Amino acid sequence: MYRPQIYVNLPVDDLDRSVRFFTALGFAFDPRFTDENATAMIIGEDSFVMLLVKPFFQSFTKAPLPAPGHVGAIIALSQPDRASVDAIVARARAAGGTVNAEPVDHGFMYQHGFADPDGHLWEAGFMDMAAFPSE
Repeated sequence: MYRPQIYVNLPVDDLDRSVRFFTALGFAFDPRFTDENATAMIIGEDSFVMLLVKPFFQSFTKAPLPAPGHVGAIIALSQPDRASVDAIVARARAAGGTVNAEPVDHGFMYQHGFADPDGHLWEAGFMDMAAFPSE
């Protein structure tokens, strides 16, 4: 059975800085899709984030990039437990990211997030389906 892959493309100012940041968060990169313009960050078996230097990113669209401080998307990453949510946010802060909100606890779902050095928003979350409210 065919399983589609997802590739999220993000513009970055400094590819080396982005690779250092996400390496500190525990992510790996596919060297087959890495050069001076781009790299493929491995999120999971079928999920990748393409970090593209802005001029290269801009070659794929005529639309302008969002102005600094504007949000175009929030990338959400599931985590295996609450401690992992807190840990990835702590690693992001230590690696130069910013934490712009307090964690949110919905009982069955716990989430917290950070902005990477380019200002892209990332949300880490854990969902305990056994604790999900039933109707």
